[in-house]
Amino acid sequence: MDRRSFLRTSAVGGAAAASTALAAPAYAQGNRTLTMVTTWGRGLAGVHDSAQRVADSITAMSDGALTVDLRAAGELVGAFEVFDAVTSGQADMYHGADYYFVSQHPGYAFFTAVPFGMTAQELANWYYHQGGMELHDELGQIFGLKSFLGGNTGAQSGGWYRNEINSPEDFQGLRFRMPGLGGQALGRLGASVQNLPGGEVYQALASGAIDGTEWIGPWADQSAGFQEITNIYYTAGFHEPGAGLSVATNRDVFESLSPAHQKIIEIASAECHQWNLSQFLANNSNALAQLVAGGVQVRTFPDSVWDAFGAASQEVLDENMGDELFARIRESAMASMRTSSGWIQASEGTYRAQRDRVLG
Repeated sequence: MDRRSFLRTSAVGGAAAASTALAAPAYAQGNRTLTMVTTWGRGLAGVHDSAQRVADSITAMSDGALTVDLRAAGELVGAFEVFDAVTSGQADMYHGADYYFVSQHPGYAFFTAVPFGMTAQELANWYYHQGGMELHDELGQIFGLKSFLGGNTGAQSGGWYRNEINSPEDFQGLRFRMPGLGGQALGRLGASVQNLPGGEVYQALASGAIDGTEWIGPWADQSAGFQEITNIYYTAGFHEPGAGLSVATNRDVFESLSPAHQKIIEIASAECHQWNLSQFLANNSNALAQLVAGGVQVRTFPDSVWDAFGAASQEVLDENMGDELFARIRESAMASMRTSSGWIQASEGTYRAQRDRVLG
C-alpha cells in the first residue's frame, strides 16, 4: 500500500471527509473553495506576501470559480504540519518551503535550497527547462501532492550572531536556527541546530533560547526586528543561495479540477516565483543601508569557515545518495547548475564586472 492509499484509510481521513462534506454545497453551485495552509505567520514580509499573491491570483484568474481561503501558520494547523494536512486531505493546498519536509524525503531540499546549490536564476533554469519540474512532480506522487515553485527569496544572508565568527570552532555549542540540509551541515561543525517556524524566531532570539539565527535577507530581517536584539550580521550564507518556495495541492483535489483550473494554479505559482524574487531584491539594498545606519555591523565569514561549510555540506549531501530518487534529483540539479553557471558567468558576470569598473 502506498502512502496515498494509507492516508485515505487512516484516522485523518475523517477530517478529510468532514472537509469534503462542508465544501459540498459550493461544489454543487459550480464554485470551489480551496483551503491553503502555509508555513508562514500572517504578515511575515515577503513569504506571507507570496502565499497571498498565489491565493489572490488563483481566485482572480478563475473569475471566482476557485476561491482560495488562506490560513496562515497556526490558524488551522502549525507551520510544520501543513505537509501532512494536505496529504491527508485536511487542507487542499499549502504554500511553504519544501526543505522543511526533508524528514519526509531529503529530495525536497532541492526545491527550496541545498548548501552550495543553485542561485534563483539557476534554480528556475533547472526547474522549467532541465527536468526539475518533472522530478518535483515525481517526488510529489509518492505523497499525493501536485507541486509547483511558487516564490523565491533570492540569496539569503548568513544570519545574526551575538558574537563574531572567526573560525569553524566558534560554532561549537552555538544554538542556531537553520532548517534543511544547511542546518544539518552546520550541526557537523558542532552547532546545536534548531528548526523553528519563522513566526517564532524573534522570541527565541530575544529570550536567549537561541544564540543566533538566519532568516531571509535584509528586508525581511529588518521587518522581523532582529536588529533590536543583536547587531552582528553576516550578509552572505552558504545554505540558501536562491531559496524557492512551493505551492503543493492535494493530488486528488488537483486531478478533480478542470484542465483550465489546473493550469491557473500552475501559472499563478510560476508568476509568483518571479514576482516574489523581484520583491525581495527590490527591497534588500535599501533595508541593508538602513540597518547599517542604525548600527548593524556587516560581516563576512573568513575562508576557513567557508571551507568548513563546504566540507560539511558535501558530507550531508553524500550520505543521502543511497536513496535512488535523491541521487537522481541531485545529479540533475548539479548538472544543470554547472551548465547554467558557465554561461551566466561568461556573459552577465563579465558584463557586471565591467559595468562596475566603468561606472565606478
